[in-house]
Amino acid sequence: MSTKVETFQFQAEARQVLDLMIHSLYTNKEIFLRELISNASDALDRLRFESLSKPDLIGADEKLEIRIASDTEARTLTVEDNGIGMSRDEVIANIGTIAKSGTRELIQTLKEKQSSDVLTSLIGQFGVGFYSAFMVADRVTLVTRRAGEETATQWESVGDGTFSIADAGKFTRGTSITVHLKKFEEGPDGDGVDDFTSQWVIEGIVKRYSDFVGYPVIFKDRQLNSMKPIWTRSRSEVSDDEYKEFYKHISHDWNEPMTTWSFRAEGRSEYQALLFVPSQAPFDLFYTTGKFGLHLYVRRVLIMEHCEELLPPYLRFMRGVVDSADLPLNVSRQRLQEDRHITQIRKWLTKKVLDSFEEMQKGEPEKYVEFWNQFGRVVKEGASFDFDNKDKLMGLYMFESSRDSGGLTTIRDYVARMKEGQSAIYYLTGPSRRAVENSPHLEAFKEKGYEVLYLVDPVDEILVQSLPEIDGKKLKSVGKGTADLGTEKDLKEKTGEFSALLEALQKRLEDRVKEVRLSSRLTASPACLVVSEEDVSPNLEKLLSQAKGEKTVQKRIMELNPDNEIVVRMRDRIQKDENDPLIDDFAQVLFGYAVLAEGSELQDPLRFNQALVRTLGRSV
Repeated sequence: MSTKVETFQFQAEARQVLDLMIHSLYTNKEIFLRELISNASDALDRLRFESLSKPDLIGADEKLEIRIASDTEARTLTVEDNGIGMSRDEVIANIGTIAKSGTRELIQTLKEKQSSDVLTSLIGQFGVGFYSAFMVADRVTLVTRRAGEETATQWESVGDGTFSIADAGKFTRGTSITVHLKKFEEGPDGDGVDDFTSQWVIEGIVKRYSDFVGYPVIFKDRQLNSMKPIWTRSRSEVSDDEYKEFYKHISHDWNEPMTTWSFRAEGRSEYQALLFVPSQAPFDLFYTTGKFGLHLYVRRVLIMEHCEELLPPYLRFMRGVVDSADLPLNVSRQRLQEDRHITQIRKWLTKKVLDSFEEMQKGEPEKYVEFWNQFGRVVKEGASFDFDNKDKLMGLYMFESSRDSGGLTTIRDYVARMKEGQSAIYYLTGPSRRAVENSPHLEAFKEKGYEVLYLVDPVDEILVQSLPEIDGKKLKSVGKGTADLGTEKDLKEKTGEFSALLEALQKRLEDRVKEVRLSSRLTASPACLVVSEEDVSPNLEKLLSQAKGEKTVQKRIMELNPDNEIVVRMRDRIQKDENDPLIDDFAQVLFGYAVLAEGSELQDPLRFNQALVRTLGRSV
């Protein structure tokens, strides 16, 4: 060993992770061994991949394997692999930091809710399995040498916020991690944790969590795992528990999957897939920095850990593996994007997944609703670009609506319930169900018994633009254009009576509205604001302004309820005196009311408040 030892500080987030690991109440400590074996398996995969272009990295007769050793007296457990290894810089970068967006926020949540459930989500979501060793260790020592390099590096830490780096002596290629275990206490007064130096404990953990690992896991010169890739075995040979553990192995998610699917294609092209639907959406599902994609194998050799080309982006939450017999082993990411086999697999796999969701929707409706609540937002993205599967996607989409029973509905179920004579599928977009269902725009539609879909996800604004009609029925926003409810003739007759009021309000609000007219969509409220058919909805306008950081407000159309008592009295008042000063304040109050009623924010709250106070003063 070199005498030169350097000490470094952990990155702030990594230091907090260590603190949580060491001092948590987390009881399922045995998973640290699963994580170390999983990391060793990844290192062997990377070595095999690099050896495709550099064959000299692996000897002709060399066996790739993971070895475990324990020393009961010294209280140590060692996991060693002859994989790719790490250079000195890689050790500092990979183990000293956690460079992932959102880490700080999650750590804060974990501190506030320190329990096994949330702590395991840390391991799963940030790939920090190595740190789990500190749940059982007083000290962890790592020695590693990268393939192709001559020097080895030793890393060591007691989990106090610092780690030391030194040059190591002679060491074979790969990585050795020695866990210096905490004191083991048996009996009723002990810590309730198994002795991880015990042969039976080690064998049980490997069999339970790592039986599917694709490399021999050796302990005392005996292989502990079956090593047969789980996706090559028939479903009758694999237990549900084995599928669950394999899912956890490839996804680093502690939660069990919602469902598991196995697909196989045979014929001119051969490939098979083992896919999982997670039970919870990952925190970074909508982050640009999130890593998604399936594991791509070619004849059981891992080629790519996150192959995004195998499924469209709106199915990026899926986890699993695809094994192809037709791709070259040295295929590159650029080649993948152009390869006809990948295009074929993508089409086949997308169809299989959508068909499986359709089966779940019909056969397991409660589970499908559970799935939709987790991933519906991202699946809706497909409508804007996956035109080959547009009809199938339409059947899968679910929305909240105004029907009495509540819950979610598909558009086709909505169409089946449409009233006789109803020509369009009515919807209203907004930031939340509460904001939408209390909107004055719904009044006449509810009175006539027309069901209205509540589109409250941001992606819905793009969705409705991609779907001008479904099954011959046009989608129509109840907050856009005119409401075709069969009362146009009555409105036309009343417009003359209210012409003076309409002109007066138009004049006083010309900086904010482009038209003031009577409404057929209001039955109780005095006024509402709508937009033209070609304009963007207020909700989309707000989302765009948030994204761009600009405050641009389009002019709206104000509609008045000709049967509302307040509006009728103002009509009578202006007919007596068109210069009545109350009209100025009335215009400001009515406009402000309409803005607030739809759940939007006032652009000039001071102006509204002053007009409201003066109006109330005159009334008193």
